[in-house]
Amino acid sequence: MKNFPIPRIDKDTELHDMLLKYCRLSEGDIWIDKKNNHKVGCIDSNNLNDLKKLFGRKKAALALHDPPYNMVAFQESDADEFVEWSKIWIENSKALMQSNSSLYIWLGADQKNHFQPFAEFILMMKETEFKSRSFITMRNQRGYGTQKNWMSIRQELLYYTLGKPQFNIENVYTDIPKVLKGYYKEVAGKKTENLERSKSRNIRAGNVWIDIQQVFHLLYENVNGCFAQKPLKAIERVIEVSSSKGDLVIDFFAHSGTTLIASEILDRNCFTIDIDPIYCEISIRRLENFRKSGKRGWQNSNPFEYEIKKDIKLKKYLFDKYEIQFDKSK
Repeated sequence: MKNFPIPRIDKDTELHDMLLKYCRLSEGDIWIDKKNNHKVGCIDSNNLNDLKKLFGRKKAALALHDPPYNMVAFQESDADEFVEWSKIWIENSKALMQSNSSLYIWLGADQKNHFQPFAEFILMMKETEFKSRSFITMRNQRGYGTQKNWMSIRQELLYYTLGKPQFNIENVYTDIPKVLKGYYKEVAGKKTENLERSKSRNIRAGNVWIDIQQVFHLLYENVNGCFAQKPLKAIERVIEVSSSKGDLVIDFFAHSGTTLIASEILDRNCFTIDIDPIYCEISIRRLENFRKSGKRGWQNSNPFEYEIKKDIKLKKYLFDKYEIQFDKSK
């Protein structure tokens, strides 16, 4: 099995800078997909003028954001700074969304520091025009182990709306078969059993998702070098429920390009941005690799495999610092 990983790019500034020369976008640049008109922009989420250049006259039916809330947990910022920064991209999202649209935001909570920035962010959202609809928890299959606290195995997803957007209820069923019996209810004078009243033989998804696996390092959709990657199945569920084919889906924090890939698979148009050229490039390459090979990630390889093999300096750096060895026969 191919073993060609790279470490987290956000943790290694030297590696990050060495990879920049292989990125096709610089700050302010926009890549336009000629096949399905997706767009990837190397743009700051808080720069509305650049965002308008990207969007033109188009408006989104769905916004799905995964902001870097970890910067609070890792003490690179405090909760107040995070909220002030978030206010701007939330308002920018609203400016680029349809009057009837949905907004989903992945947001964590630092257990060791008063659950920041979760409470502060929710209170900030209360002052916007978005209406809260649901607080979704995705249950990880593996968590962060500890001997002196409960293991953390959850990821939070906040659901807000503008106006009265679509909610495709027929698409909210899980893969889990409905096996529980015995819940009886009288309907039109007839005593009915749980399975009789359902439109599906499967369990409908609620606001606790137990049927979705997180992206382990060996999973087929893994993108080496990226951190806190969200599972495709979770993003696909949101897109199917809160948009229709041909709709525009937006993501202000592209990272590994999951929203872009999910939109491609489900016949939606996607505009995604990232302030870092590295993650813009990874997103573009992930789409290109999917179209070429059908693969949704790189598993034990990485998006820059071809360049690393030819770059003696980069290859030496990875070997000296991480003892990563490469197959010289390929």
